[in-house]
Amino acid sequence: MRDRAKRRRNNIRKPVVVHIPDGKICDYIDETFRNDTPEEYVRQNIEKRLVQELHYPKAQIAVEHTIRIGANRRRVDLALFVDDDSSRNQEQIKTIIECKKEATQPNATKDGIDQLQSYMAACVNCEWGMWTNGKEKHVFRKVIKDGKHHFADSNDIPSADGSTDDIERPTRRGLRSAVEDNLLFTFKICHNHIYVNDGLQKQPAFFELLKLIFCKIEDERNVPKPLQFYAASSERANADGRLSVANRITAIFDRVKRKYAGIFDASDTIKLDNRSLANITSELQKYSLLDTNIDIKGKAYEEIVGANLRGDRGEFFTPRNVTRMVVDILAPSPEDRVLDPACGTGGFLVTAMTKVIESLTVDMERDLGRPRDAWESRERRLLQDRVTEIAESSYFGFDLNPDLVKAAKMNMVMNNDGSGHVFATNSLLHPHSWNGEFRTDLSRALNLKVSQLRSPQVIGLFDIIVTNPPFGSKIPIQDRDILEQFDLGHMWEYHDEVGWYQTEKLRRSVPPEQLFIERCLQFLKPGGRLGIVLPDSILNSPGLAFIRAWLVQTTRIVASIDLHVDTFQPRNGTQTS
Repeated sequence: MRDRAKRRRNNIRKPVVVHIPDGKICDYIDETFRNDTPEEYVRQNIEKRLVQELHYPKAQIAVEHTIRIGANRRRVDLALFVDDDSSRNQEQIKTIIECKKEATQPNATKDGIDQLQSYMAACVNCEWGMWTNGKEKHVFRKVIKDGKHHFADSNDIPSADGSTDDIERPTRRGLRSAVEDNLLFTFKICHNHIYVNDGLQKQPAFFELLKLIFCKIEDERNVPKPLQFYAASSERANADGRLSVANRITAIFDRVKRKYAGIFDASDTIKLDNRSLANITSELQKYSLLDTNIDIKGKAYEEIVGANLRGDRGEFFTPRNVTRMVVDILAPSPEDRVLDPACGTGGFLVTAMTKVIESLTVDMERDLGRPRDAWESRERRLLQDRVTEIAESSYFGFDLNPDLVKAAKMNMVMNNDGSGHVFATNSLLHPHSWNGEFRTDLSRALNLKVSQLRSPQVIGLFDIIVTNPPFGSKIPIQDRDILEQFDLGHMWEYHDEVGWYQTEKLRRSVPPEQLFIERCLQFLKPGGRLGIVLPDSILNSPGLAFIRAWLVQTTRIVASIDLHVDTFQPRNGTQTS
């Protein structure tokens, strides 16, 4: 017995620790250390897509492979071989991929599309080629006609099994879940195409992309009917084909407008020309936006939103690992009513809702006695109906920026099939100053009379609040009507015998995050839980000791967690907790 135990201990593999030098990355395919450059960032994401999405074995992929062009030797970024047993001769290359940094243009003399096509021509059996800079992508299929090479546009390179059917018209079974930053690349490619080719500014271009993302999700949910969100290469190549694509997408958008009347007006149209519409459809069609991991979707979506909708009011979107940590601590249940009073793109709301969905799934798997992937369609629909019900009844978001409100609703739909109740309003206003439409909509959603939302003392209606409010001295609150509502809007003084006490005098100017602390507590039911991102000055500045004293008097502080100084970089280096 002792000998067997000893042998088992000896057979346990010890973890291998690899120290990567500063400024280097470990290549995903061949584990070589390479310089951490923008071009390498693009290549590493493509490598992961080849293996995890398209199912190529690593043994079939070579990095920086040398080929001969006449008397010269050149290195291709990625070469895919016919099989993993090949001798890796130039004649065995099936696909060549060139990965460039964002600044490189497709028409560049040295590193553009012409370079890729010259490599493909030099490799006699190379049929496919892809050129990308992370913001643009061009795929070609090489054919030989009359003894000359011709390069036909294609939607994508084939998967490892060589099938091209799903490239042209995807099936539900053939849709892929995106990995790493490849969905972000796809969003960037689509947005960049609209921005460059349709003459739209960044913000209108984003909202046109938003419409198409909605159409993609609606098409995926339209079970059991065949997918209609697609554009074949042959359709993209001529006017009649592009018109067919436009007609299909327009029909889907009509359903979207009826289903999400709170987001789109009945008169809304897709304002892209047919060429752009077909190209963007072909980029999005390969992915399942429903099945892709929430963190990958969240990062892609929030980065593209941030690049186009971020304003100048201290809007810095919270990294996914931080939102997950805070939500895990707060542990929302299906019965909890959740609010983010500075919701931005809805990252905290989506993460909290996802936590609840995971809990519901575990409970239902236990009750049914089998895992989710073995459920019948009726059982899946039961879960989805429950998720939609919770999203519509228990999830609330407020934001001052109406464009971010629209983006937050879309984020909720993309992840949870329910936009919740997300409203454009100033969360710090006195309740009697809330506009009539907002008061009416909020009271209806909370099943209250409008007259009940009359003062800060009667708005404690939520079980959980999770938020990252705008903060900074550059956007101070100076409105007396706002300041009068808050203890922290007043001056405080210190006396040795009684400690800190509030005076009748108002402060002249207050950074918004200080008032948000108190407003969040006003919104909470007794015993409710609050998770909030705050600048460290509130926790350690001598001049703000009165806030800490007030917090100790009015709340039970469970934890204060330091965040890394680079959490909100590159745009903000404020130390936060």
